[in-house]
Amino acid sequence: MFDNLSEKLGGILDRLTGRGSLSEADVDAAMREIRRALLEADVALEVVRSFTEKVREQAVGATVVKSVKPGQMVVKIVNDELIAMLGSDSQAIDLNAVAPVPIMMVGLQGSGKTTTTAKLARRMTSRDKRKVLMASLDVYRPAAMEQLAVLGRDLQIDTLPIVAGQKPPDIARRAMEAGRLGGYDVVLLDTAGRTTLDEDMMTEAAEIKAAANPHEVLLVADSLTGQDAVNLARAFDERVGLTGIVLTRIDGDGRGGAALSMRAVTGKPIKLMGTGEKTDALEDFHPSRIAGRILGMGDVVSLVEKAASTLDAEKAAAAVEKMRKGKFDLADMREQLEQMTKMGGIGGLMGMMPGIAKMKNQIAASGVDDKILKRQVAIIDSMTREERKNPDILKASRKKRIAAGAGIKVEDVNKLLKMHRNMADMMKAVGRGKGGPMAGLAQAMGFGGGLPSAEQIKAMQEQARQGGELPGGMPELPKDLPASLRTGLPKLPGLTGLSGKPTLPGLGSFPGFGKKK
Repeated sequence: MFDNLSEKLGGILDRLTGRGSLSEADVDAAMREIRRALLEADVALEVVRSFTEKVREQAVGATVVKSVKPGQMVVKIVNDELIAMLGSDSQAIDLNAVAPVPIMMVGLQGSGKTTTTAKLARRMTSRDKRKVLMASLDVYRPAAMEQLAVLGRDLQIDTLPIVAGQKPPDIARRAMEAGRLGGYDVVLLDTAGRTTLDEDMMTEAAEIKAAANPHEVLLVADSLTGQDAVNLARAFDERVGLTGIVLTRIDGDGRGGAALSMRAVTGKPIKLMGTGEKTDALEDFHPSRIAGRILGMGDVVSLVEKAASTLDAEKAAAAVEKMRKGKFDLADMREQLEQMTKMGGIGGLMGMMPGIAKMKNQIAASGVDDKILKRQVAIIDSMTREERKNPDILKASRKKRIAAGAGIKVEDVNKLLKMHRNMADMMKAVGRGKGGPMAGLAQAMGFGGGLPSAEQIKAMQEQARQGGELPGGMPELPKDLPASLRTGLPKLPGLTGLSGKPTLPGLGSFPGFGKKK
C-alpha cells in the first residue's frame, strides 16, 4: 500500500542522515521533496501543508542545530508528525453500552461494507467472545442480503431473516428487537451504498440512525480512492455523525493518501483496516506502526502479534519440546512453512521487518515469493514418512524419485535439505539457550535465553487473542530490548541514533540476502 511513498521518503531522509550538519536551505529542500512525495501519494493538500510546516518548524530549531546527527533528528520529527497525522493513539471498537450494542456500517457501494461486516462479526465472535447478529439493510443491490446470509452460514454467525418489501429503517428496528429477544451482545447493521454520494442515501442513513440509535457509526472506505475518500468522510460525518473509519484494501497497490488524510481532515479515528479478501484479514489500526512501515522501520510488534494469533498452541508446544531435545525433522519444517503461509506468506512477513523496503528490488530480482513455500511443501510431501523423519537416508536415487514426484529438479531437493540443516542447527542452538540473535529475540519476548515453554506459548496466544499486552512488554518493545537486538541493519535512517526504533538481527543470513561470495 505505502511502497511508493515509503521509497520516496526513505530516499529523501537517507540524504539528510548522511550529512554531518544541516542548514536551513537543506531542510527547505527536503521539505519541498517531502511535499511532492505526499501530494503524489494523493494526500489532501491541506494535510500536506500542515505536515510540512510542522516538520520544518521543528527541524530548523536549536535542538537540531546542536545535535550530533541532525539528520537522524529530522527522521524522528518526520516519524512523530506522521504518527500525529494518523491519530497518535489506536482506538478500538467501543462495546461499552447496554446489549445489544448496535453498530452501523456506512459507505459507498463497492467499498467492502458487507465483507467488512462479516469480518468484524467473526472477530467479535472469536476474539471478544460476543454473540453477534448481522442484518443486511441493503434492499437495492441484487443479492446483497443473500450475500450476508451466505457469509453468516460460512462463519456460523446468525443473520436476520430476510422479509421481502420492508424498508431499511423498519429492518433496523426489527434487527434491534431480534437482538434483544435473542440475547445478542452486538447487532451489526450493513446499510446500502450508492456508486456516488447522493441525497437519498444520506436521508436513508439518517433515518436508520434515528431508528436504531447506533453506539458506533463506522465509515467503510476504500483506501484506493485517494482524496475522494476525504470528501466522503466529511459528507457522512455532517449528515450521520461518524465515530470511526474502517479502511479496506490496505493490501492493494494504491498510494496511501486516504489513510494519511482522513484522520487529519475529519478528526475521526481510523479504527480498523482490511488487509485481504479472507474473513480473518482485519487488523487494528496502530498509527505508530503504520508510520514505522512508511519510513522503512518495520513493524516487529505486529509481526509477533500475528505469530501469536495464528499459532496452533498444541503443535507449537510439541515442536518446542522436539527443538529442546535437538530434533527438527522435515515434517517439522513443513509445519513451519505452513505457519509462514498462514501469517501472510513471505511478502506479508517481510513487509513488517525493518529495512526490507530498501531491499525490495533485490527481493524481486532474487525471485523470492510465496510460490517458494508451496514448492518446498510439495517436495516434502513427495517423501515417505521415514525420509521426513531421517533426511540422512536421502541418497541420489531417492532424490531423483522425490524430484520427479514434485515436478522439480534434484538441485531443488538439495537446496531444501541444506535449508533444513541450517534451520536444524539454529533450532538446536536456540533450544539450548545459547547466545546469538535468536536467543536475544527470545529474551526480548520474555522467554529467557531459550525457547518458550508450552505454557508461555499458550499464554502469549491468549493475550494476543484478547488484545492484551504480549509477554515481556512487547508493545513497549524498544524499552526492554537487549543489546543483541540493536545490532543489524545499522544503516537504516534514524535507527542507530534513536531509542524507540528497534532493528531486527539476522537478516543477512536469509537465503539470497547474504554477502556475495
